[in-house]
Amino acid sequence: MEISDKLLCLFSAEVRSDGDSYTVEIPRREVETGSIEAGDTYRVALISRESKPETTTDTSSASSTTDADEPQPPVEVGELRYVEIEDIGKQGDGIARVERGYVIIVPDAEVGERVKIEITEVKSNFAVGEVIEEEF
Repeated sequence: MEISDKLLCLFSAEVRSDGDSYTVEIPRREVETGSIEAGDTYRVALISRESKPETTTDTSSASSTTDADEPQPPVEVGELRYVEIEDIGKQGDGIARVERGYVIIVPDAEVGERVKIEITEVKSNFAVGEVIEEEF
């Protein structure tokens, strides 16, 4: 499946009956991170849910299928990225945003800098990156 470069966010949601129509709720975090804005109109693509794998007695497989329903971070440890520092966090670290508004904290970076970073830590809602090349 090909994903458009114009993709703003990706999340899983239920389709709910609402009288004569149906509703898909947008998670609050998508609006709060600036990926989308309330009141604007967007094109929506629906992707069918993949069939769930067979259950096994292996506990590591069971935990990974539970996590599959949650959006995964768009970066991995060791990944190299080119980012622009958009903001400064409360501790003075640079803040960059990538897909779906996902935050990457970049210590020792200033607003407006464009840097090459290596992802050193990944959490569900943010990552930490180390500058490996100034001003690309």
